Amino acid sequence: MRRGPIAEINLSAISHNLHLVQRLVNTRPVIAVVKADAYGHGAVPVSRKLLEHGIAILAVAFAGEAKELRESGIDAPILVLFDHGDVKDYFELDLIPAISTVDLGIRFSEEARKRGRPICVHVKIDSGMGRLGLFGDDVVENVFRISEMPGIELSGLFSHFSEADLADNAFAREQLGRFLHVRERVRKRVGRPFLAHIANSAAVLTFEQAHLDAVRPGIILYGCSPFPARSDPRSRRSSVEFRASGTDDRRHEEFGENAQREGDFLPAMTIKAKILDIRRVPAGTPISYGRTFITKRPSTIGVLAIGYADGYNRFFSNNADVIVNGQRVPVVGRVCMDLTMVDLTDVPGVTTEDDVIIMGQDRGCKVTADELARRAGTISYEILTSLGRGAHRVYVEAR
Repeated sequence: MRRGPIAEINLSAISHNLHLVQRLVNTRPVIAVVKADAYGHGAVPVSRKLLEHGIAILAVAFAGEAKELRESGIDAPILVLFDHGDVKDYFELDLIPAISTVDLGIRFSEEARKRGRPICVHVKIDSGMGRLGLFGDDVVENVFRISEMPGIELSGLFSHFSEADLADNAFAREQLGRFLHVRERVRKRVGRPFLAHIANSAAVLTFEQAHLDAVRPGIILYGCSPFPARSDPRSRRSSVEFRASGTDDRRHEEFGENAQREGDFLPAMTIKAKILDIRRVPAGTPISYGRTFITKRPSTIGVLAIGYADGYNRFFSNNADVIVNGQRVPVVGRVCMDLTMVDLTDVPGVTTEDDVIIMGQDRGCKVTADELARRAGTISYEILTSLGRGAHRVYVEAR
């Protein structure tokens, strides 16, 4: 038996989600973000599926991620968003670097001259994220300076929103204004076309003015919301509506209407775990470390092959449900490194042959990444990357 859970990845759901994005952005080029192993879904099979449906560019965080794609036979354009490592890798693997400083531009220019071949680059602008990118009063001059370096071909200009997921999008509009100002001045100076992109998943859904020349979705390709989860999963609307938590919903009304017309974004990942043992214990039995749960009645306890070593957070101790035979049952006791216990008392006929759904749905019963994120005090991005990377992945094509 392999350790830990199984992640069932529905590639048809990813295709479906991409088609929804393409409709929402009126066939603009899509730069598909597949960093962090495609958010835990597996970068190679996900990238192949996305490329089947016409995405323009793949985006990763580091050159090592791009190398994995190249070694798998993927020859599509790949934008590397953050890595400032060995510039030789970019020429040998035919990658697009994100240039965030003048010094980095110089390094790529020098390597291009040595090799006698140019390299296409995307220059990053810090419009308010405070992380990476050109900023200050000399931004336009520095972009122009980079674009004029020998061997450098400016093919893109981009930035990143810090809070496009909030209902109050005043700062996102401020960021967009700064970026548009730079884009227009650079276009006049450079005199040749390039792709300007800033729209992440949240902006794709609710900020049409930010779609520009291309969009850069991530989490929505995998069927999850870029907006904060509601505090009570039982009160959530359909996940496709992607409403912001604890805020005025009016900002998302337009997308909610679009979603109902276009169809539902589909979560692509289901996490399943095996039952290692079923124990029948009397009332008063402590379960797991620290005796944080003690049975109040004669109980049936299932021991699951998943723990925090597999990405199932300790915050789920006494604080999450799983699905067994179409029924929600609670996690009891502390989540261990390799094991988690659940109360099966109210589910008749369970055997060790039954799969337990940690995240996903069965017979109308759901446990979503948003729900798990809320319970763990985090975001769905972390849930996907943690559970997806800690599981053995299998791929299906199902609607």
